[in-house]
Amino acid sequence: MLIVAVALLPVTVFLILLVAFDSFKLVPTSTLARAIAAGAGAALVAWPLHAWLFASTGLDPVPFSRYVAPLTEETLKALFVLYAIQRRQIGFLVDAAIVGFAIGAGFATVENLEYLRDLPDRRVWVWIARGFGTAMLHASTTAIVAVGLKSIRDRYPERGLLAVVPPWIVAVALHALFNYALVSPVLAAGVPMVVLPLVVIVVFQRSERMTREWVGDGLDLDVQLLEIIRSSSFGGTRIGRYLQELRLRFPGPIVADMF
Repeated sequence: MLIVAVALLPVTVFLILLVAFDSFKLVPTSTLARAIAAGAGAALVAWPLHAWLFASTGLDPVPFSRYVAPLTEETLKALFVLYAIQRRQIGFLVDAAIVGFAIGAGFATVENLEYLRDLPDRRVWVWIARGFGTAMLHASTTAIVAVGLKSIRDRYPERGLLAVVPPWIVAVALHALFNYALVSPVLAAGVPMVVLPLVVIVVFQRSERMTREWVGDGLDLDVQLLEIIRSSSFGGTRIGRYLQELRLRFPGPIVADMF
């Protein structure tokens, strides 16, 4: 029971904390559930894909985990990130971090369940590395892809799908470096647990500050707000575009209550 908890709980608890710390609460439960399910589906696809690649390439497990698995796994996880952003299900950087982390959490949960079923090794250090290390890595690299893609798309919308390439390269490199460090379970578990919270805190603070500035710019007086709402150009203002963004993902009455 302890091994199962160590393998599955850390990444789940961290995802719950991310959702709780999001003061804007703009990620619907349905989107979160789809992200977790997409990550789980990616893990289910990766399992037979890796079996086929093992047979085709003839690589040993160690070089396979260092050079092939990071490419395939980060690509599979990134597919739903692309889909969510294309369908405008991700509005802000905080949303991207949560959705990306949820995809990685779903992937890590299914992968660890598969390893719990198939691996005879029940030493707790192995599952500390998988629960605190590998699981957190899967979630954090996908969050990096989501935040990076969203940031680049906002700045350079003309890049389209190619915007995913830079953060994807970063995620693959981090994944490969982590797999090199698996020779030390303590190191493999400790690095993601120390580095990831710092990265998440920075992303959340920066995103929330930018969102407040974007929404609140020029609306410091109630009279100005009233004049903007009554004007014919309201739809082109920042608050107008913000409300249009909300309307894409929430029913009208909920948007009115939020406003």
